[in-house]
Amino acid sequence: MAINILMPALSPTMTEGKLAKWHVEVGDTVKAGQVMCEIETDKATMEVEAVDEGRIGQLVVPEGAEGVKVNAVIAILLEEGEKAVPAGAAPAAPTPAAAEPAAVVAPTPKAAAPAPPAAAPQPAATPSEGRIFASPLAKRIAADKGLDLSKIKGSGPGGRIVKADVEQAKPGGAPAAAPKAAQALTPQAVFTAPGDTRVPHTSIRKVIARRMLESKQQVPHFYLTVEFEIDALLAARQAINDVVRKQGAKVSVNDMIIKACAKALRDHPECNASWTEDEMIQYGAVDISVAVATDRGLITPIVRNADMKGVGQISVEMKDLAGRAKVGKLKLEEFQGGGFTISNLGMFGVNDFAAIINPPQAMILAVGAGEERAVVRKGQIVVRNMMNCTLAVDHRVVDGAMGAQYLQTLRAYIEQPAAMLA
Repeated sequence: MAINILMPALSPTMTEGKLAKWHVEVGDTVKAGQVMCEIETDKATMEVEAVDEGRIGQLVVPEGAEGVKVNAVIAILLEEGEKAVPAGAAPAAPTPAAAEPAAVVAPTPKAAAPAPPAAAPQPAATPSEGRIFASPLAKRIAADKGLDLSKIKGSGPGGRIVKADVEQAKPGGAPAAAPKAAQALTPQAVFTAPGDTRVPHTSIRKVIARRMLESKQQVPHFYLTVEFEIDALLAARQAINDVVRKQGAKVSVNDMIIKACAKALRDHPECNASWTEDEMIQYGAVDISVAVATDRGLITPIVRNADMKGVGQISVEMKDLAGRAKVGKLKLEEFQGGGFTISNLGMFGVNDFAAIINPPQAMILAVGAGEERAVVRKGQIVVRNMMNCTLAVDHRVVDGAMGAQYLQTLRAYIEQPAAMLA
């Protein structure tokens, strides 16, 4: 019996992906564990291996196709004895996104990828045997407002009623007119001229745009900026590199900041947390995400248990993670999760900036350039190496005083690095 090979969900947030490359052709015999294709997800390009043995009967999704839905059939594998794909076994191949025109005024919606034959239908939000499909929060808000959920049309997956549907509903159950009109706004026209170049969005770039917009709209940011004196940190780094250079390693200032941030989080576990609608999640491990720029967009590989590792080990791990991030070869567990992010633009000469929180994390540290400045110490003007850092904080999780206390601890570790290396 022919086996349908489905588009896998390679991350918890993945709903669709791009079939970047096929490593097999029709007629090829594959074994379990053999790399079949490369999928570009919202975070990286990952190799997908075969889980069954057989012969490729059909490649349903062409190489380069974008917007392929999770669980859509991408290929059909024939078992021993089968010579051809049974009639009606394969859905029509989706149209590659490359054939779509670039959007100028308003983008044209993509055609949805076909669902696999065996996929269960999504439940509707309308009553079925007395049941209404709605989120717990939507039900609670509806009860407070005295609304009848059976008269509200859901906009969530499969018609599920979500918070926004209830908030926009009138007492009679019909959605309010004003929010509906706001949703119909058309993006402002973009005028082009000869010589302009259209660069299609990658899957990663689309997800970054959507999530950063959601973060600024939904997360109540506030910012705390401090100035660190880093002469002692630079001296400690030089001393460490004199030792580890023989092993071919080289510790950077960023590696030492990772260590300092992790130690400070261990001292302030209430900051190592995330917000949910029902509860606060405080993480037991201190996992630090580090922003890495790639030609496809930003990705944040994670140094796990950073508070328990030496700066030499952190340096080796970061060099490996950053190198593989730039070519899209990170494993799922290497970029999913993390409780705190560091974004360092100091290496590009940026003195000061504010970063956008990466939900569901509650804080991100923006690190500026270290430079010599004239400062006052004990009534005397002296020259010191100084560095500005700005902490962006989710006010639902961490309030102002708590964030300031975290920065005080971080200052102690950065300005007296022996404390974090002990």
